[in-house]
Amino acid sequence: MTELLYLSDPYLADAEAMVLGHSAEGAIILDRSIFYPTGGGQPGDSGWLTWPGARLAIATAVKAEGGHVGLVAADLAGMPPEGTVVRQHLDWDRRHRHMRVHTALHLLSVVIPLPVTGGQIGAERGRLDFDMPDPPADLMKIETALNTLIDRDLPVTADWITDAELAANPGLVKTMSVRPPVGQGRVRLIRIGTAGDQIDLQPCGGTHVARTAEIGRIEIGKIEKKGRQNRRVSITLA
Repeated sequence: MTELLYLSDPYLADAEAMVLGHSAEGAIILDRSIFYPTGGGQPGDSGWLTWPGARLAIATAVKAEGGHVGLVAADLAGMPPEGTVVRQHLDWDRRHRHMRVHTALHLLSVVIPLPVTGGQIGAERGRLDFDMPDPPADLMKIETALNTLIDRDLPVTADWITDAELAANPGLVKTMSVRPPVGQGRVRLIRIGTAGDQIDLQPCGGTHVARTAEIGRIEIGKIEKKGRQNRRVSITLA
């Protein structure tokens, strides 16, 4: 399996790795990755690889067989051969925006305490779909509550529980459409706040900022009806 460096340190913007090979689709497989692969509504990271005398742009990252991360090159010419030691470089500004939006969506699920039926993260905006038969009466109240939580500068930390512990606590899972990955023996939890002043706790394999104030101000757009009971709430980095 590829060592997932982004799980232990989402702020790691460059790191050395070795090319293990290439997937059937042509993605580059490294032994360790700072690139987050597309999944859970969060896009794959982009950036580039360098090695002596070469530089290769990476368009995105995807999940590959065997628990690997595959890096999809923008140009298949000049791919590094197996065994090459490369330096990974993230498009850090794009990744950091994903982290800000992703963390803000966790907080949105706090101020709108309804089941989540879908979601998407972008570099400028994101959205959650809720099982929400009726629209909220006061949208500005929701936006104010969201930014108040952000301004509290709450810590965002990760912890792990076993698959069995998650099964015994199904209320931790807020999303109805995306189930947390199980089968590896443990599941990653993201906590906002402290154990004594916890705002949110839910399974998540994405990348997040270290403290909520790093998100910055968030604006909520119009609420769109998506089906009989589903409503989409979009947020934008101000």
